Amino acid sequence: MANRPLEDLVTRLQHERDEADRAYHDALTALGRALEGAGDTGSISHSAGATRPKFAGLRGFLRRLIGAAPNDDALRWLEILRQQAESRARFESRLITYLYTIAPYVETKDRASGGAELLEQVALAQQRIVALRREVERLSTGGREETVHRFMLRESPPLDSSLEDVEYVGFEDRFRGSEAVITARLQDYVPLFASCANVLDVGCGRGEFLDLFRRHGIAARGIDTNAAMVARCHDRGLDVEEADALGYLERQPDGSLGGLTAIQVVEHFQPADLLRFLRLAYDKLRPGAPIVLETVNAACWAAFFDAYIRDLTHARPLHPTTLEYYVRASGFSNVDVQFREAVEEPLRLQHVPSGDPALASIVATINANADRLNERMFSHRDYAVVARR
Repeated sequence: MANRPLEDLVTRLQHERDEADRAYHDALTALGRALEGAGDTGSISHSAGATRPKFAGLRGFLRRLIGAAPNDDALRWLEILRQQAESRARFESRLITYLYTIAPYVETKDRASGGAELLEQVALAQQRIVALRREVERLSTGGREETVHRFMLRESPPLDSSLEDVEYVGFEDRFRGSEAVITARLQDYVPLFASCANVLDVGCGRGEFLDLFRRHGIAARGIDTNAAMVARCHDRGLDVEEADALGYLERQPDGSLGGLTAIQVVEHFQPADLLRFLRLAYDKLRPGAPIVLETVNAACWAAFFDAYIRDLTHARPLHPTTLEYYVRASGFSNVDVQFREAVEEPLRLQHVPSGDPALASIVATINANADRLNERMFSHRDYAVVARR
């Protein structure tokens, strides 16, 4: 690919960073051990034991050691001095090695600090290049008149739309979650479609759900209005068409779909379009076919002020009871609201412990208020309305 050298550069820099980090910590550990050995002066006293020589100064001690016939006590002291000298030498060697590792450690740490952002920019640049190439190919094969017509009508040309689509793919990659994370979240829905065929995934995005269906032998196809998303799905060999939900459903025969999914899609509809979408879904599904509509849980304040308002393409938050009501009103049966992605316990308000009976009523009131706030603010980030035609 065009920007592969950039990716290789980032990989090489990260490898150098890892190697410098390993060498630094190895040298630091060795230095610590050598330091312990070099500073162990107490071993002299213990080795000499009761026969430790008594001397007023170094000169007298050396005179005793170099006598004509060195005794056992002198030999022990010589061995101790040898050990101390070797320990000191090891310490100094480790210190020099450690000092040599500091420069590359600091250098690679500063260099790697922007690695994640650089990779994100590389991925976005790559997607933009692909979008530009496809647009050039489209223009070279007869799309010029359509583009001129759009300019005359003062509409945004397809090129701008393609770039916006690419940027939204990058937005999804960063804030929605990786493909592996989203695939894991969708696993629980798969059994609902075990015996289905001709399943439609509306707003299929990067194709995680379609890929799951393919793995489980469930015939499914997808639609999405984002050209970059569709291109990514095509690269994975998935059956995906660039189309809007309402127009596509209107073209399908009544009772032709064996199932329908819309994951993080319905919050993008205006109210009138949502009601029309539900009526069309009911008409196009076979009797007994499942439908799964997952969206941000607007009743959870943490989800609303995080995931919902962050996305500029969201049109209207949907309270769980609101979506449940309109799914029922559209004719669906066995309607069930399933809350998903519970807010992590450390982020929730915690209970106040108390062992003092005199404070029991106050603590109970505080904890009850914490529970009520948790229900509103820190419950579940998403929910799904699951029903059957």
